[in-house]
Formats: sequence, structure tokens, C-alpha cells
Amino acid sequence: MADPVRTAAVRAVIIVSLTLIQAMMAFLFSLTDSWLAFPTVLTSVAGTVVATWAVLDVWVTRQVWKQRHGVVSVPSSTARRMRRERRRAERAARREGRIAGGGPVTSPEPGGRVPDGGAGQLSQA
Repeated sequence: MADPVRTAAVRAVIIVSLTLIQAMMAFLFSLTDSWLAFPTVLTSVAGTVVATWAVLDVWVTRQVWKQRHGVVSVPSSTARRMRRERRRAERAARREGRIAGGGPVTSPEPGGRVPDGGAGQLSQA
């Protein structure tokens, strides 16, 4: 998350939590027929408006940040096609390396095994 978006999100969480605490206080004051019930209910309504504004601020800040900094989502079908082309190019480069070198691309270990770095295909993604 970008810094402005993170700042807006933290601000929204604090405002929403304070509004929830205030709403709980208003409810409890109403149950006890306290004179503080009415002012607390009024400030809870105002707090709800402010909390809604804060959450919308997070959403707007996120959209503005994405637009200004050029974050472009790529459809998964396009990403799959590009990944497939990259794998084909890697396989072709490996094949060329074997043909030109006459053997494996890397030197074998003493046991005759070709080292792969201990990482499978999934961990290299």
C-alpha cells in the first residue's frame, strides 16, 4: 500500500473505532436514562458521517494514487500468454545452450546429478 493510502486507511480505522465506541456509549447512556444520552446520540450521528467520509477518502486516495503512478492491471489471459512466451524463450535458450555446449548447461555434481539449486519451478515464480 502506498504511503498516502496507508495514512488515509489508518485515519479511517481510528475514526471508525472512535465512532463505534461513541455509539456504544450513547446506547448505554440511553439504557440508564442519563442526561448525556441525547448529546452522545447527536455526536454519534455526526461521527457516523465523518467515518463514512474517512472510508470514502481511503477509496478515492487509492484510485488517485493508482492513476497518477500508472498502475495498470493486466488481464489474466494476457499475463498467461506473456508467461507462456517467456517459458518458450527460456526453453529455447536452454536447448541452444545444450546443443552448442554438447552437454548439460551446468556442470554435474560428483554423484553425476545436475544441480538445480534446490528450488522447484514453483518457488522460482
